[in-house]
Order: sequence, then structure tokens, then C-alpha cells
Amino acid sequence: MEEIQHKYITVQGLKLHVADIGTGSNVVVFLHGFPEIWYSWRHQMIALARAGFRAIAPDYRGYGLSDPPPQPDKTSYRDLNSDLLGILDSLAIPKVFLIAKDFGARPAYTFALPHPERVLGVVTMGVPYMPPGPRAFEKLLPEGFYISRWQEPGRAEADFGRLDAKTVVRNVYILFSKSEIPIAAENQEIMDLVDPSTPLPPWFTEEDLAAYGALYEKSGFQTALQVPYRALREDPGITDPIVKAPALFIMGGKDYVNKFPGMEDYINSGKVKQFVPNLEIVFLPEGTHFVQEQSPEEVNQLIVTFLGKHI
Repeated sequence: MEEIQHKYITVQGLKLHVADIGTGSNVVVFLHGFPEIWYSWRHQMIALARAGFRAIAPDYRGYGLSDPPPQPDKTSYRDLNSDLLGILDSLAIPKVFLIAKDFGARPAYTFALPHPERVLGVVTMGVPYMPPGPRAFEKLLPEGFYISRWQEPGRAEADFGRLDAKTVVRNVYILFSKSEIPIAAENQEIMDLVDPSTPLPPWFTEEDLAAYGALYEKSGFQTALQVPYRALREDPGITDPIVKAPALFIMGGKDYVNKFPGMEDYINSGKVKQFVPNLEIVFLPEGTHFVQEQSPEEVNQLIVTFLGKHI
């Protein structure tokens, strides 16, 4: 971990934090999910640096050590794409592999679509490529569905505000590590779904939690609630939704996202390959939503093998 360097790159007037390890012309950029930060890629960054790659993991604007945007509630997915382009241009990196987790899949793919000359390949975990448009699952799940709750202005702020940042991250890690979709009852908040005595997942230490907690204590959750959740219906402005780049999708067999209505059929029937023709799909039977932290050796090997095919 001490080999990872930390720097700040100014993009669109914001100082964005970037973790960086390794050297050479083969570059991988990691895009985190929620409730994550650059740190969630610690195992992969070190492994890829040892395999001869340069590994870069930014904190999105408003996350971790990066500056918050002046109007967090106006932050968009397009901002994340612009920030990524700015980081690559600032570091004079012509082409990269993009590796993304959770909602990071969306900026990874919506960057690859208009910039095919900059992207050698895309790896996503936990969330497959989904073409722009309304999501049927939002209408098919109850009112207490966590995304619906977190889209409601002020609701998550009040729920999270009862706890310190470290406890919020702890609770979300516990919830998202399960195989069931987090859904609250009518008179219950999402944070109330976790019993305070519930232990952390065995692969996530108190030291890890402290690292996340300290950074969310600094950043708060305002931008994180906007992107991904409240900006979810944003039009990405994509005219051709077919991804030409080679891609790998890694999914845990016990990931709660499998339970989203229609998700398993979309993945298993091959419908996703209508939009990403050059896609490999790998299921890790015991994997949860956090496969890259839960099973780093297995995930690292899958990534290194995929990168080796497409350098």
C-alpha cells in the first residue's frame, strides 16, 4: 500500500484525487462504486502493478479526497465522463483499460462509446452494461426499495444524519454484501435494516472500515446521493448504444443485483451481448456485490488474463 502514490489533478476547476502505482504504457483506470472510494481497488492496483501495468484510481468529484463540486445536487454522470477525460489528458495517457464496479459501469461504458480510440477494453463487476432508457425494476419493486428511498430529496440525508459516516458505510457494506435487495418497510428507514450487532463481512476489516469512514467523514454523502442515485434518469446523450470494445463482466452468484427484476434473464439469456458483442461473462458462485474485495486473487487473475488478450 505504501507504494501507491497520491496526487491531485485539476479538472474543470476541481482538484481531483488520484491514486497511482506502477509504470509503463499499459494503463488501467479503476472507477469505484458506492459506498466506495479509490481504496476499494487496493488489491487490484497492487496486483496489476506487479504484473507490469500502471494502475490509476481516482476519487470521483465529491467523493473521498477529491474536491466537492460547487453544486453537488447538480452533479451528473456526464461530469464524471468529463473528469475522466480531463485526468487522462492531464496525464498524457492516450489509451486505457477501464475497470469499474457497481454504478462505475455507467461512466465506464458511456466514456467508451464516444471515445473508442481511448479505450482498449472494459471490465465491470456487479452491474452489467445497460443501454440508456428507463429501468423497469424501479416500477416493479416496493416503495421501500433502497434506490427509490435514496432518490427522495432529504430522506437519506435524514436517515444517514442520525449516524456517523463510518457507521453509514458499515451498514451499507453489510446490506450490500447480502443476496437480498435492501427494501425497508413502510415505517422503516434503510439504515434500520442493519442490527448494530451484525459483524462486518470477514473479508472487510475494521482497518478498512476506518479508511472509508475517515474519507466519507470528509466528503459527506451529498454528491454520492446525487450520483449515482438521483442522476439515474439522466439522458447520457448516446446515439449508438453498441459497445465495440472488448469487455469482461464479473458477477457474484450471491450478488443482490441478480434479484433485480429481469436482471438474471438479461445477463443469462445473452441479451446484454446484443449491446456488447465482444463480452465475456464470468460468474463467481460465492461472490457478493464486492467481489473485488471478497475474492481479490480470483478477480485479479481474471483481470490480468483479460488484459493480456487485448494489449
